[in-house]
Amino acid sequence: MRTATGARTLQGRPDSPPRSTEGHRRPPQAPTTVPHSPLHDLTTSFIGRLRARDGAAWFELWEIFGPVLRAQLSRWGRGRIGFETVQDLSQDTMVALASAIDRHDPSRGARFSTWLLAIAKYTLGDEMDKRGALKRGGGVKPLPLDALGGLEPGSKGASPDAAYELEVFDAKVEAALRRLERDAELLDFETFRMRVLEGRSGRKVADSLGTSEPTVSRRLARSRTRLQEILFEVFAQFSFTDEEWSELDRNGIGRIPNKTEDASFDEAVAEIYARITARRASETAHLDRARHSD
Repeated sequence: MRTATGARTLQGRPDSPPRSTEGHRRPPQAPTTVPHSPLHDLTTSFIGRLRARDGAAWFELWEIFGPVLRAQLSRWGRGRIGFETVQDLSQDTMVALASAIDRHDPSRGARFSTWLLAIAKYTLGDEMDKRGALKRGGGVKPLPLDALGGLEPGSKGASPDAAYELEVFDAKVEAALRRLERDAELLDFETFRMRVLEGRSGRKVADSLGTSEPTVSRRLARSRTRLQEILFEVFAQFSFTDEEWSELDRNGIGRIPNKTEDASFDEAVAEIYARITARRASETAHLDRARHSD
């Protein structure tokens, strides 16, 4: 999908790489106000929609966490499973999740992402058991989904690594950016994209859009404010613990208490976006190689 200026949107890869923000960190700030128990209404509402088999909710979940699942399954597979199998297992994980969602209790203080990882681990283990049985010439009884109780977060069975948790965090931020693209006025988002995600100067953005620098500043401010609101909404929807909420502040994208921190917020967003696009490029190259080798 391309915008009025011809640049590729967040639905695909950008035309030019975003600026590097290495070495620039946002100064300490007042923590983001987070909801404590009972869970935030957005969290319980979303779980309710999943349990009601709301197709839009399931698509949103897949859109956000599907790529993360594929990456994790590929890491676990260590070359033993091909591209098509990874795709199938990712979908099987969502099917298993649909069967188990009624038993998930977010009030237990476990990350939803960790529980999802446990189901993916079960799905992969079941696939490897089936392959082993085929090699031995016999059948194998699939592990019942109830066995996931032993993989619930807090048990020794589920141990997400740092790479997975970072990808989950980035997926939430990416979801917020996609929502901003849908919600914001076209020129407001274009201004944000060029100024923050691509790191262009205010003057260059103004020249590209045929407007003035003060107008660029106003459009950027509107997009920034809306992004802060959306980040809060997305993290409220997919965060079940205070630890997950604290990731906003640790990564420099918590609520901004005053205008003086606008630039540091923009730099933090640019750094996260740079990490996301680099990962996507690496995944695309890996998938291309996998398709040709299958």
